[in-house]
Amino acid sequence: MVSLQKAFILGLAALIQGVAMSVFLFPHFIPSGGAASAGVLLKYLFNIPYEVTLWTLNAGLLILAARWLGTKNVLWTLYCVTVTSVMIKLLSSVVISPVSYILIDLFTGAVMFGIGIGFLFKMGASSGGMDILALILSKWKGFPPGRCLFWINGSLLLLTGIVVDWVIVIYALGCQFIATKILDLVYNLEFKSLSRGRSAFTKSSI
Repeated sequence: MVSLQKAFILGLAALIQGVAMSVFLFPHFIPSGGAASAGVLLKYLFNIPYEVTLWTLNAGLLILAARWLGTKNVLWTLYCVTVTSVMIKLLSSVVISPVSYILIDLFTGAVMFGIGIGFLFKMGASSGGMDILALILSKWKGFPPGRCLFWINGSLLLLTGIVVDWVIVIYALGCQFIATKILDLVYNLEFKSLSRGRSAFTKSSI
């Protein structure tokens, strides 16, 4: 029952992420993080589908980080990455243009993205990519996970802005700032069932 509950919550959080990225952020070429930056770059330069880059890159990082996360958490994170990638695949063929003005889409996408990652972190999983490094640093050094994620991804976002458009840097950093603030708010909420998942991650991954 606990595993089914966890699968449902993680799946829902991953779906929220997928909607945030494919509906509100990617149509403006705004990357939501490190792995998404690679996705935007490869889509812009070589027209490689976002979901292909995200899944391949995340799967590779998970394999490399297996000794930190543990097999169970690697599988949960791979599950989340797969759900997000499938959602992006489904929506990308439907949403071919921005929904609204860029600032409205940016704010909406960033809030949704932060909520999604926040619940993933509380359940002891992540959306993959640089989130894995942020989680490890958070548990190891006690830094707020949102702050770790902001600085890691901020460096990678600069490259995307240089290649695609320098204005993207401003939008992407704004997205990261909003999303990571929301992430920390959700992460610090106290729910008994979610706290058990977070404690399990702490024991098995560090």
